[in-house]
Amino acid sequence: MDAHQRGRAEEIDPADQWVLNPQTGNYELRLNHSGTESPGASGGEGDPFHGVAESGESPGLVPAQRSAAHDGSGQEPRSGRRGRKQPRSRRRKVLLWTGGVMALVTLAGSAGAYALYQKFNGNLVTVDVGNAGSKTVAHADSPLNILIIGTDKRTGKGNEGYGDKGSTGHADTNILFHVSADRTNATALSIPRDLITDVPDCTTKQPDGSEKVIPGTDGIRFNVSLGQEGRDPGCTMRTVEKITGLPVDHFMMVDFNAVKTLSTAVGGVEVCLAKPVDDADSHLRLPAGRSTVEGEQALAFVRTRHSFGNESDLDRIKIQQQFIGSMIRRMKSDDTLTDPRKLFKLADAATKALTVDSGIGSIKKLTSLARELGRIDTKNITFVTLPVVDNPAEPTPVTVVVDQQKAPQLFGLMRSDTSLTEVKAQERAARAKRDAVLTGTRAKPADIKVEVLNGGDLTGAAGATVRWLQQEKGVPGSTNGSNAPVKIDRTTLAYAPEQADQARALADLMGLPATALKQGKPGSGGTQAMVLTLGADYEGAGVPLTGPRKAPEDIQKASADKAVCAK
Repeated sequence: MDAHQRGRAEEIDPADQWVLNPQTGNYELRLNHSGTESPGASGGEGDPFHGVAESGESPGLVPAQRSAAHDGSGQEPRSGRRGRKQPRSRRRKVLLWTGGVMALVTLAGSAGAYALYQKFNGNLVTVDVGNAGSKTVAHADSPLNILIIGTDKRTGKGNEGYGDKGSTGHADTNILFHVSADRTNATALSIPRDLITDVPDCTTKQPDGSEKVIPGTDGIRFNVSLGQEGRDPGCTMRTVEKITGLPVDHFMMVDFNAVKTLSTAVGGVEVCLAKPVDDADSHLRLPAGRSTVEGEQALAFVRTRHSFGNESDLDRIKIQQQFIGSMIRRMKSDDTLTDPRKLFKLADAATKALTVDSGIGSIKKLTSLARELGRIDTKNITFVTLPVVDNPAEPTPVTVVVDQQKAPQLFGLMRSDTSLTEVKAQERAARAKRDAVLTGTRAKPADIKVEVLNGGDLTGAAGATVRWLQQEKGVPGSTNGSNAPVKIDRTTLAYAPEQADQARALADLMGLPATALKQGKPGSGGTQAMVLTLGADYEGAGVPLTGPRKAPEDIQKASADKAVCAK
């Protein structure tokens, strides 16, 4: 069933049957549906969350693909609830990113809360993707990876002119949201839809409960990992795993309606343009500077491509990242968190927009996930785009392929659970620790002579490492020795005592641990180069073997707490 065809027009809103009695602090059934309230209740119809903040329980907020929020000012937001200052509740910050923010009342034992729970739970659509979505979310002792998928499916009123006619819904916008094990930081990795990659075999559940294996296809666009040949979101999850080497625990999927309904529910999202835009394709018309967009205009903003940068999908990704970051700040503002009506609209809009895997396919499970993510400060959420290069197989490239030099560094950083906001500080600490062991002088990169052998499982590792050393690190004396005589588990660097300064310098450049350095007999250096043998522990050029992974240089990234104007 599609996420926006639920046929709920005849249903009575359960929230309208309950009102809060401030004398008891409990919700009570309103038997008269004419709009009258229980004695003493100041909340009324259309304000089902009235009094929640004062009752001792804060709304738990579960978000969606494109959001959550802070105003970015660096100041504590004002309470602003009826002019009274109230202590900020940590529970008000419980957020989950999926395409918007879903606000839920968690009043234990409250019949009214149960009615709201049932309403929002009924909005969700779930897909069984088997083991790909089976991870329990409520354990803050391991990293968590959630794949956010925005499809181009033309469902919902007013969406007939968008996307591809007759499309079953391709993976048009894709963000792998990596959350650290300690839940203090997150990296949102955008994956271009026009990336040429291999889509692996995947097992899908059929309507009758049977399983069907969809054969994999090599060398196709990433966006057809969903929809094409009957592929479900589980196939997209497995494709991301194949590309990044990161396990994908859950998915959340939305279509065009999510941007429209969520941006409207939050009261509009502020965007910034470096120049005025009048785009004939997306119908976006905005002046230079800051504007607030919602509904159709918000959708036009995130779909616009030809008015920004070099008119590629990579530049549209920057626009989408700006929009998501702005929505995060908006939803974390007190204008949203203290407005009961706005919270209700967000909860209703987000749950109607969401399709999720069965592992998080209930309000209870999403709330559990929200609590896990709620501690992340917006300044520690980094948007980054998968490093890519033009597809060399095309005379005039319109697609891209993974940058085999920079991407492994980024994947290694994410696998080591190192935040992009903390990399420099951690690199300094790791360098200081290594220097304490590798004491002594360092040779200049131009004076290093090393032969690189591949003794691991990574095809082409020796050649890629030599190119990286020569082009990125200024080591012209590095040569490719091809494959090592035997496979080894750990990378080693063999050197003569008189080459110690070269060995220490190369260890610094490559992030080699002191244990990798193997000193030979005096005089064995001479004119011979050192020998670096890459082992099974080697993950790619520029990916260090000790300490935190080093962030690749010149990658596209942005922080969720800062506004950047689109060019």
